[in-house]
Amino acid sequence: MLHLLDVNYSFLSELKSKELFTLRKKVFKDRLNWLVNAENNMESDEYDNSRTTYIFGIYKEICICSLRFIEIKYPNMITGTFKDWFKNVELPQGNYVEASRLFIDKERVQALELRQQPVSALLFLSMINYARHYGYAGIYAIVSHPMYLIFRKSGWDVSVVEQSKSEKNENIYLIFMPVDRENQKTLISLVESRVPSLRCQLDSWPLTFPIRENRPDQI
Repeated sequence: MLHLLDVNYSFLSELKSKELFTLRKKVFKDRLNWLVNAENNMESDEYDNSRTTYIFGIYKEICICSLRFIEIKYPNMITGTFKDWFKNVELPQGNYVEASRLFIDKERVQALELRQQPVSALLFLSMINYARHYGYAGIYAIVSHPMYLIFRKSGWDVSVVEQSKSEKNENIYLIFMPVDRENQKTLISLVESRVPSLRCQLDSWPLTFPIRENRPDQI
């Protein structure tokens, strides 16, 4: 089973926090070469605190994907780190969350033979399911151009609030990600299209997804 669940920063074990922050360093500093803080082979910042909740994708007790949620009424990357990168960053009043530090560890996915599984679609769906479960009205995030295209390709009706340039002079976007039932159904359909014989509930939270151990060429 692939388990997608949420854990507050305050309840992260030392082992799990080390695994998460080590993976983030590998993805965001080593692979993407972002300007992020790294120490002791781990990446974390001031937004990793008791007001933060993480989504984990866990398979065989191994983290393969994750992201970070912070309610926008608290300090977050949009109103903090990226504030001066955009002309008019004014997030609405209301029950919204900011998403950041989203990643899927491709090496682990390959090593665990999950490349044929809809991992990215499940991670996106988990964002909607989490938000709906806890009564949030929507999600805001700042994403790169490739990430924006991936969201759009999934069918999720994300919209651009404002566009700017990164330190590498590449396009970045402040986007809004709706969490209504129609977008949830769109991502559920995407998951089901990848696994036609699937028999499980996909609109729940936490989310559990059955993984077929034997691929067709192994039967």
